[in-house]
Amino acid sequence: MSVAGKKNWQPDPNITPEQLDEMRLEVTERIIVARVGLLLRHPFFGNMATRLRIMAADDWLPTAAVDGRNLYFNTQFFNAMSNKEIEFVIAHEILHCVFDHLGRRGDRDPLIYNIAADYIVNNLLIRDRIGERPKLVDCYADTKYEGWQSEAVYDDIYEIAKQNGQDFLDQLGEMLDEHLDAEGDSDGESDAGETTDANGNKVSKSKPKYSKEEAKQIKDEIKEGMLQAAQAAGAGNTPGEVQRMIKELTEPKMNWREIIQQQIQSTVKNDFTFMKPSRKGWHTSAILPGQNFDEQIDCVVGIDMSGSIGNQQAADFLGEIQGIMDQFRDYNIKVWCFDTKVYNEHDFSADNGERLEEYELMGGGGTDFDANWSYMKNQGIEPKKFIMFTDGYPFGSWGDADYCDTLFVIHSNHDKNLEAPFGVTTHYELA
Repeated sequence: MSVAGKKNWQPDPNITPEQLDEMRLEVTERIIVARVGLLLRHPFFGNMATRLRIMAADDWLPTAAVDGRNLYFNTQFFNAMSNKEIEFVIAHEILHCVFDHLGRRGDRDPLIYNIAADYIVNNLLIRDRIGERPKLVDCYADTKYEGWQSEAVYDDIYEIAKQNGQDFLDQLGEMLDEHLDAEGDSDGESDAGETTDANGNKVSKSKPKYSKEEAKQIKDEIKEGMLQAAQAAGAGNTPGEVQRMIKELTEPKMNWREIIQQQIQSTVKNDFTFMKPSRKGWHTSAILPGQNFDEQIDCVVGIDMSGSIGNQQAADFLGEIQGIMDQFRDYNIKVWCFDTKVYNEHDFSADNGERLEEYELMGGGGTDFDANWSYMKNQGIEPKKFIMFTDGYPFGSWGDADYCDTLFVIHSNHDKNLEAPFGVTTHYELA
């Protein structure tokens, strides 16, 4: 990803290959100088930058990009910037890697999500005075989004764009980003199309492609590099947002499935007695001692089906509901989907639990958590436990803190520090 905005410059179409080679040599040296500047003034970014190979990419890249291993640059774009502006761009690219913005994009609209991610990154860099904001482009930055996450910014922009159309996005700026596929889109080995120019500078002739295995390895390398860079930078020299990510990476975490089980079991009293075996999962007619619940498990599960939820996330949500059913022999679980309103309410019990696989997921609009509480109040539904599977970014309210016990299961690999303002929050982490 790269700095984005309206163009305030144009490359010289008449530059000769020889002139470009000489300019590339000078720009490469200036990037090295900028890295040293970051090391001296902002050591976290400087240490992260020194891990990246410098690679010209004039044939396919209009500005800058990074894949976790290489910093790609357009020679004329970088030549038109000051060293301090180059520092900003390098730090910008590093933060996109650190925050795993491409990996977090999922099925969201790429244009809108990239705008949202740039707001997050640029706000941080401007706030912490890292480099100087480039004058070549009108960078996305707005203090309105201070403290937000990219997913929340996306939801905000998405809703505004739905109301105002493409004109609204056009007013924000012209996209200059080149998105490198963080998830891997190649079945084979990496293909960077590397060569060297007349001065020995490394040049990328084509956009790199990585296999899924390589993409995962790169993500692991970024995490390792982030930990090492933060350690080298020392306390106080790492942005607070990055420090929180590192804390989450290094601190032991309780298994989120255990939390779900504890939360559900907290709503019932149980003892052991002789009871008729459940029809599901039993292959003997023997009467064996099992759990007899004085109160039937009674919970409501809301599945976030807003536009930010991908198909895989939705499938995972259903899989976890099935997991809840499999833990208990007697249950009454009410399931529905929601975006800005509630859809397809359905009751499942031990008698019809197998029909969950036929359940139709519905939605695809904005995100309004409060729609669940409004629906429960209107329908007179008062669950002992409300469980919400979500990616964790409501457009407005999180819901009614006083209505019922609530467990938020946030499905993501991004902000592990995101906490709901009430109830219990746990994070469903992807492998």
